[in-house]
Amino acid sequence: MRKLTYFIACSLDGFIGDEQGDGTAMLRFMDEEYFDFLKTEFPETLPTHGRTPLGLDHLENKRFDTVIQGRASYELALKEGITSPYAHLREYVASRSIAESPDPNVEIISADLIGKVRALKAEEGGLGIYLCGGSHLAGELLEEIDELVIKTYPLVYGTGMPMFGSGLDIKEFTLDGVRAFGNGALVRTYTRKR
Repeated sequence: MRKLTYFIACSLDGFIGDEQGDGTAMLRFMDEEYFDFLKTEFPETLPTHGRTPLGLDHLENKRFDTVIQGRASYELALKEGITSPYAHLREYVASRSIAESPDPNVEIISADLIGKVRALKAEEGGLGIYLCGGSHLAGELLEEIDELVIKTYPLVYGTGMPMFGSGLDIKEFTLDGVRAFGNGALVRTYTRKR
């Protein structure tokens, strides 16, 4: 069975961005050491439009071959005129308000999100599934998440968009590893206790 991994950036107090979801304050921690780690360990999480100008098109998918993102995350790319932000992956966008996909590489999931995710997880072979943001999407898929990769930056937002936009539904994960960086960032990996 393929794993659904929530790969997310957050502040020390667990916010993925301000109230509107803007997490650009975290970008200042993208130094050489940290960027080299992302290129080596999670190359497919770098959006296609960022890979090309940096000459990183040669990077092969290492952990994921599919991405699922929420409407709000996807709309950030659309505002920049990018209709397929992860063209190097099979792309899905969970949305009840986007009627038709603006790109043939992007499939809109408008109904039975959990059923679709379970079907993707049950596929034979392939790599894992990258859950790319969306506080509400992560909350909706909490029961399906097998792994957390949390990039924590040394910032305190005080308020904002939480990692999981859902009511209290306690789930337990096991810590697999922690990697610290000179810029103060931590990358923690957890596996779901089932």
